[in-house]
Amino acid sequence: MTEDDTHDRVVPGSDEAIDSADVRGYDFDGAFDFDEFLDAYATTGFQATQLAEAIDIAEEMQEADATVYLTFTSNIVSSGLREAVAYLVREGFVDVLITTSGSLTEDVIKTAKPFKMGSWDADEGELRERGINRLGNIYVPSDRYVWLEQYLYDFFEDFFAEEKVRTPTAFARELGATLDDEHSVLKQAADNDVPVYCPALTDAEVGNFLYYYRQGYDKEVGIEILDDYDSLIQDGLLADETGLIAVGGGVPKHHAIMTNLFRGGADYVVYISTGMEGDGSLSGAPPNEAVSWGKVKDHDTNYTQVEAEATLVFPLLVAGAFKN
Repeated sequence: MTEDDTHDRVVPGSDEAIDSADVRGYDFDGAFDFDEFLDAYATTGFQATQLAEAIDIAEEMQEADATVYLTFTSNIVSSGLREAVAYLVREGFVDVLITTSGSLTEDVIKTAKPFKMGSWDADEGELRERGINRLGNIYVPSDRYVWLEQYLYDFFEDFFAEEKVRTPTAFARELGATLDDEHSVLKQAADNDVPVYCPALTDAEVGNFLYYYRQGYDKEVGIEILDDYDSLIQDGLLADETGLIAVGGGVPKHHAIMTNLFRGGADYVVYISTGMEGDGSLSGAPPNEAVSWGKVKDHDTNYTQVEAEATLVFPLLVAGAFKN
């Protein structure tokens, strides 16, 4: 074996030209320009480039006047992203919300009692004794839920007065109409006629208090979900094009792509996720897997996934694709 042989193995030669942009990040010399900063993400590489693709696709949704679905899990409302979601609804950037019961619970609480910053490294037994519930580095004192129970009992009495069986969208709409907080997702949805779908309405304190209310006050009340499913499918069939922004996974993400299956798939899709594909879960499944099911349409540039924690990148997506 010659020295040339080993050299070719260590440094293989190639004269092939690659027809793509140079890798280059933002130049911080001089005055800072936020638009140029975000534009530089496209050539930064890794998840920054995925975020740049997400911004482009979200802009395409708007240019196509697509019906835009925003799906998110309750931790989004627990965090400071609640204000960003409310902004998108208030400004007319989204047409459909799909979320979890915890989002409704925590949105209502925050209209009257704030969540507090805490610590990841906490004595859990001590927190329990103090009546503090921990969500990551966010603390939620139990008195918030005591207040919520009374608020919902008063609401339930009016909500079920004339109809004993109601839908989750009616629940979210009429509950939102009782709130007085411009940063409330439910209030903005009610004020701007944006439906809030919550197929797992009982999976949080709302469900607990519905249970207690039915046991203690009215055995005839109930929540019917199939009517909402029918409406979501039918409205999707009537849309010329649909766009989906899925922040996190679980039921909200799948509810959106499953109902888009009936119309042949969503036209534009952005996922923001920390789920891993390797376990086969829906939360970690990338958008190209949904193409195989017919839930996302098969085009080269109509979908992307940002593998990142939402509080880091969702505000940048909102700023780049909507606020600007």
